[in-house]
Amino acid sequence: MNTDRNFDSGKVRALVFDVFGTVVDWRSSIIREGELLSASKGLKVDWPAFADAWRAGYRPAMDRVGSGALGWTNIDTLHRMILDELLVKFAIKGLSEAEINHLNRAWHRLSPWPDTVGGLNRLRGRYVISTLSNGNVALLVNMAKNAGLPWDCVLSGEIFKAYKPDIKVYQGAATMLGLPFDQVMLVAAHPNDLDGARKAGLRTGYVHRALEFGPEKQKKPMSELNLDFDVLATDFLDLAAKLGA
Repeated sequence: MNTDRNFDSGKVRALVFDVFGTVVDWRSSIIREGELLSASKGLKVDWPAFADAWRAGYRPAMDRVGSGALGWTNIDTLHRMILDELLVKFAIKGLSEAEINHLNRAWHRLSPWPDTVGGLNRLRGRYVISTLSNGNVALLVNMAKNAGLPWDCVLSGEIFKAYKPDIKVYQGAATMLGLPFDQVMLVAAHPNDLDGARKAGLRTGYVHRALEFGPEKQKKPMSELNLDFDVLATDFLDLAAKLGA
């Protein structure tokens, strides 16, 4: 586990954040939404398995867009395509179109990790902070209103008609913020996302979310991972401390 000894946080002016898993706890949130639906409709569903299956369809769906097999399609629509398949797979019946749409928009209502809001507010005192998510703009705006996320700006792959790790998403975000690439840091819990940002010329901040996939699939301790990013942090409060915020 290493950090870049040549990294100077004083040169960074903006932080852009991956959202699903990094800022918000998508898995627990989707399970909660499913349990509420079960309570109101009398359904018997393995909601943890359902949440995992919904998320598992995310990357393949985006890859279909990236490969050109599917024209530009935003995340709300991709989520609905996956959901329609899961309703059959998990034998969920008796939902109206309005109820299905409400379930699909559960991704607009994801809850933040306990350190998220406090950490973001500290970081915002020193840096411009923005999303840089594959989630579409409407989803991210609704999520921010629901969860009290204090973004200065909402940036999305939707703006660039591309999904991370496409280089134009990272570089496009820096350009829209009016900054050189190396004055922008991507903050994420996912090494592949950070690798994409680094290849695009951005700085990188890793935040460890051990429980993203639940306690049964808890990630290894950060000290046991082979990480090589500019900053390594246990949560957003630790990130704020390490970035002098």
